[in-house]
Amino acid sequence: MLNRLAARIPKLRVVHLASNQGKATALNVGALLAKYELLVCIDGDALLDPKALHWIAAAFRRGDVGGLGGNPRIRNRTSMLGKLQVGEFSAIIGLIRRAQTMYGRLFTVSGVICAFRKRALKDAGWWSPRTITDDIDITWRVQLAGWRVIYEPNAIVWILMPETLRGLWRQRLRWAEGGVQMMLEFFRPVFAGRVPSLLPTYVNYLLSVIWSYVVLLCLGVGLLWLAERGPTRPLLAFRLVPEWWGLTLTLTYLLQVLVSAFLESRYERGMLRTLFWMIWYPAVFWMLSAVTTAVALPRVLLQQKKERTTWVSPDRGLR
Repeated sequence: MLNRLAARIPKLRVVHLASNQGKATALNVGALLAKYELLVCIDGDALLDPKALHWIAAAFRRGDVGGLGGNPRIRNRTSMLGKLQVGEFSAIIGLIRRAQTMYGRLFTVSGVICAFRKRALKDAGWWSPRTITDDIDITWRVQLAGWRVIYEPNAIVWILMPETLRGLWRQRLRWAEGGVQMMLEFFRPVFAGRVPSLLPTYVNYLLSVIWSYVVLLCLGVGLLWLAERGPTRPLLAFRLVPEWWGLTLTLTYLLQVLVSAFLESRYERGMLRTLFWMIWYPAVFWMLSAVTTAVALPRVLLQQKKERTTWVSPDRGLR
């Protein structure tokens, strides 16, 4: 199917690679061997929407676009974790990438569906084999090279996601480590003002790292307070978080969910039926994000630098 679609779109080359070890090398070899200017990359277990390539090719008509992230949709929805991730990718990831595209700088494309201009990859120095998350790394490299990276919600791909807690932990820990690697590697060029418009995206991630440690610190202090005072005064354990903050955060999140569900209903029917699972997202994934980020920072700081990084993919709903 990919070859037939590529044949109908001039100057479009599809690189379909799914290597867990040496992925950057495989991508670089594929890019160098590619005959045409545009390269589309998807995971081996992903199902590309028949019209996705047309939307991708149309987005690259703008000469300043060097990269593009597509719209991943969850295929495996039979488990609770699968249903929660449907809400995550639509209510959280999709809306955030829309906002980032509006002010001009994307934090990352999705490695499961992305496209690049070959000239932009060359300017960025191609994919790095040292990073544990090639999608985050190449997004920042391309933008630091002076190109725009955008989000194209019409470029839909159907993906498999982890359905076990162990698989989800391994996946999110790797994502967190990749974010920390980006934060450390690109600190100097970002604050040197090479691309000033990247600064808000960078600072936003930096604040999220600080937020992770603050959340865990508040939880730890609250639990110690509860252990000391006993269960008779449990509400005192959380005095560090004023009640109106929690209400404001809840209302803001619910508004975000409603807006994103409305937007995503254009690409998938029945999005309103997922609202029940979307509202539970903060209780599960915000805490998971806080813990993985807190674990990732010392792991990245203490690990020995390697010329090549490898990882093992977690389960993706296939038993």
